[in-house]
Amino acid sequence: MSRPRGLSARVKLTLSYVALVLVAGALILTVVWLFLLRYVPDEPLFSDTGFAPSQRDLVRAFLPPAGAAMLALLGFGAVGGWFLAGRMLSPLQALTAATRRADAGDLSTRVRMTGRNDEFRELADAFDGMLHRIESQVDEQRRFAANASHELRTPLAIARTLLDVARSDPDRDVTALLDRLAAVNDRGVDLVEALLLLGRVDRGGFPREPVDLSLLAEEAVETLVPLAEARGADLVVHGDAASTVGSPSLLGQVVLNLLQNAVIHGNAAEPVTVTTHRDHDAAVLIVENGGERMDAAVVATLAEPFQRGTTRIRRSDHERNGLGLAIVTAIAEAHGGSLTLAPRAAGGLRATVRLPAI
Repeated sequence: MSRPRGLSARVKLTLSYVALVLVAGALILTVVWLFLLRYVPDEPLFSDTGFAPSQRDLVRAFLPPAGAAMLALLGFGAVGGWFLAGRMLSPLQALTAATRRADAGDLSTRVRMTGRNDEFRELADAFDGMLHRIESQVDEQRRFAANASHELRTPLAIARTLLDVARSDPDRDVTALLDRLAAVNDRGVDLVEALLLLGRVDRGGFPREPVDLSLLAEEAVETLVPLAEARGADLVVHGDAASTVGSPSLLGQVVLNLLQNAVIHGNAAEPVTVTTHRDHDAAVLIVENGGERMDAAVVATLAEPFQRGTTRIRRSDHERNGLGLAIVTAIAEAHGGSLTLAPRAAGGLRATVRLPAI
């Protein structure tokens, strides 16, 4: 909305300083008049000691230098007030410049005001914190949109191909087509849910309560028993109490994702082991699976979204959406912990989650 431009804050402060000097000078002159000149006689006095000036004589002698001094004070007040107002308003100018840069799209800008802690410093720190949160949320939305648009092309393209083939082949098995479409749809739904879970974790918007990792490990094993039996893998649990504070559903997703990843990518001839224990001030969860020997450089990329080793997930791979370990990392960090992946000497992978213990 267009508004008429008024006086700047610097001009207003300067005028305030000048007005203050004017009022102070007027008060001084008033005090001089009331308590000094009023007791001087109106007529001159002559005595043996000489001539004594009258009130009129003192006024004529006092007013010119007093007026000159008042004008000098007003000039000094204007110049000094303009300088002091500029110094006082310089933090606001820095905030205004940062706000304009942020409004232009540069959310990485920060005021980073130095000096002692005062009202301007608190305002600048609050502004920097607000920009940091906005930048994080915008980056999160961009990542979600980019990942979703990139990865959802696969199930949508497959569904389009299946429909095109069915349209050109009227004798195609409808049941098999529906099964394929249902599988493709399930993959798309799982992908969207995983991306939404990542966004929820990044925002930190979840309740916290005491959680025992050993109980979550037992629940995850029970959930994945059918998958393990289908692949001929054994699940072994060594669960000592390991309590932490966090979201039971999110931490349960951590255990479930690690176990599912181990069952799918591990060697079925070797068991998948889950161990929980307390290590000093940390609650520790360890998931191990057998398999081929892995290079440390490859293991370092496993927690990246949509990555499997150093190769991006293939379009035809429907077993996983490529976000399992990325979700584990995000959840662990949101709870003040960490995920560490390391190759086993005998082959396979060891995933260690450490969380603050209670």
